[in-house]
Amino acid sequence: MRKIFFLLVLIFLFTISFFIQVPKSSSDELSDITKQIEDLTTSLNQSLKATAPLESQLTSLKKQIIGIKNRLTFIENDIAVKEKNISDGYKNLAKQQLILNRAIRDFYIKSYYNSPIWVFFSSSSVTDITQILAYQRATTNQNKAIITNIALTTQDLEAKKKNLENEKKQLSSLEASLDEQSAKLDEVVSGAKKYQAGLSSKIAELSAKQQEILGQRLASLNIPRSAGTAAPACIDDRDKDPGFAERLAFFTYGVPNRTGLNQYGAKSRAATQGHEDILRAYYEGISFETRSNINIKVQGYGEMPLETYLLGIYEMPEDWPMEALKAQVIAARSYALAYTNNGAGEICTTQSCQVYKQPNKTGQWKTAVEQTAGKVMVNGGQVIKAWYSSTHGGYVLSTSELPGWSATSWTKHVIDTTTGSAGSFSDLNNNAYDKDSPWFYCDWGSRSQYNKTAWLKSEEVADIVNVILLARADSGTKEKLYQTDKPHPFGGEVWNEERVKSELRARNITPYNSVSGLSVSVDFGGGKVNSVTVSGNAGSSSFSGSEFKDWFNLRAPANIQIVGPLYNIEQR
Repeated sequence: MRKIFFLLVLIFLFTISFFIQVPKSSSDELSDITKQIEDLTTSLNQSLKATAPLESQLTSLKKQIIGIKNRLTFIENDIAVKEKNISDGYKNLAKQQLILNRAIRDFYIKSYYNSPIWVFFSSSSVTDITQILAYQRATTNQNKAIITNIALTTQDLEAKKKNLENEKKQLSSLEASLDEQSAKLDEVVSGAKKYQAGLSSKIAELSAKQQEILGQRLASLNIPRSAGTAAPACIDDRDKDPGFAERLAFFTYGVPNRTGLNQYGAKSRAATQGHEDILRAYYEGISFETRSNINIKVQGYGEMPLETYLLGIYEMPEDWPMEALKAQVIAARSYALAYTNNGAGEICTTQSCQVYKQPNKTGQWKTAVEQTAGKVMVNGGQVIKAWYSSTHGGYVLSTSELPGWSATSWTKHVIDTTTGSAGSFSDLNNNAYDKDSPWFYCDWGSRSQYNKTAWLKSEEVADIVNVILLARADSGTKEKLYQTDKPHPFGGEVWNEERVKSELRARNITPYNSVSGLSVSVDFGGGKVNSVTVSGNAGSSSFSGSEFKDWFNLRAPANIQIVGPLYNIEQR
C-alpha cells in the first residue's frame, strides 16, 4: 500500500510540473482576456484530467483503509478479551500456587512420617502397612498432578502474554501507519482541489466582461426591489399560448437580493405577529434602541431631519397591515442611519438605496413613523444596514451566500415558510410567507412575436445546451457564444445554432437538435438548484445549476432570463 501511495504522489507532482504559469492581466482588451482564460482553463482541464484517476485510486485506498481499521477495531476488542482472560488466569494460578505450597508441605511431612522404615516399625500388621503405602502413593500422585497442572498453566499464560505483547506492538504500528497514510492521502487530494479551485477563481475573475454582460441584462429587466413600486410585475405565462406547441419556460422564485426583510413575507406575518417579531424573523442577533432625530443628507433634496425623511419613503403600500408598516419603517430608519454613517454621508433616492420622493406621505404610513419614532435595530452596538426587498421566494439568505457580498453578523439563512421547512416546490407554493407576491414565481422576459411570453422552443433550449457543451470542450470558443438575435457586445463574431453544432461535431461531440425533457435537482434547504439534467436526441447531460443559469442568460434570446438561484422548468 505504501508503494502505491508514493507512486500516486509522484504522478500527481509530475503532472503539476506541466501546468502553465498564469500571467497577470495587464489589459482589459478582449483578446488578452480570452487568451488568459484559455490558458487557465487548459491548466484546469489538465489538472482535472490528471486528478480524476488519482482520486479514483485514493478512493479505493481509503475504502481499504476503512476495512483495515474495522478489522483492527475487532482485533483491539479481541486483545481486550485476551488481556482479561490472562489476568483471570494469573489470579487462578495464584490460588493454585497456594494449594501447591500446602501440598508440598504436606508431602514432605508425610514423606517423613510415611517412610517405608517408619511404616514398617509403627504398623501392627501387614494390612496396615499395605493401606498406608497405598494412601501414600495416591497422595503423591495427586500432588504430582497439581504441580504438573500449575507448571502447564504457567507456561501457557507466559506464552499467551508474550503473543499478546507482540500483537499490541503490531496493532500500534499498523494504526500509526494508517493514520500517516490517511493524512497524506488527504493532503494530496486537498492540494489538488485547492489548485483547481484557485484556477477556477482566476478564470471567473478574468471573465469580468461576461459578468458585466450578465449584470447589464439583469438590469434591463427593471426588476422591482420594493413592494411599493409602480413597476409592473412579471407575467405568469403558464396559461398563455405563444403560438407554438412544444415549449419550455424557466420560472424563478423571488427577486435576486433575498436578504433581510421580505416585504411580502412581513405582510403575511403581520396577521399574527408584531413588528418586532417580524424583524427578528429576518435579522440575526438584533435588539431595539431609540436614537435621536438627527439631520441626514438626501441626494437632490439637501439636509432634513431623519423623521421627516422617512415620511417620503415609498417602499411599501400604506394600505398594508400596521405591523408590517412599522417593521418597514424601522428597517428604513436603520438603513438610512447606517448608510449615511449617522448623517456623515449622503443617501440616494432610488432603489440603489431606498426610494424617496415627495410629497410626504400621510395616513397609515405617517402613523407608523410616529409610533416608532427613533426606533432602530442594533447588532453589536451598531445600527445595522437593514437590507430588504419585495419578495424572497420562500427563502432569506445571509449576505455571505450572495455573490460578491461580505458576511455580516445581522443577516441569516431562513426558510421563510409557515412550517419553517420546505421539501418540494409544492411546499413553497403552499406555505411560503410571500407566496401571494406577484413576483413570487415568474418567468422573466418576453418576446412580442410569441404573444409577449418567455416560452422557448425545444430547439432553442437545445442550442443553449449545445453552447454549454462547446464552452466546456473548448474555452477558446466562449467569446463567440452570446445571444444570436443581438450584435456581439464587443464587436466580435457570434456563432449561430448551426455553427455551434458544427463545432461540436468537429470535436466528436454529438449536438442536440431538440430537447425532450429537462429536470432540476434542488437543495430545498439552501434554496437553490443543484443541477439541471437534459435529455434529447444526443442522450442525457447534466450541468450545475449556476453553470446552466449563467449560460442560459448569456445565450437566451431577447431579454429572457433566469434571475435567481432557485428556478423550476415548466414544459408544455
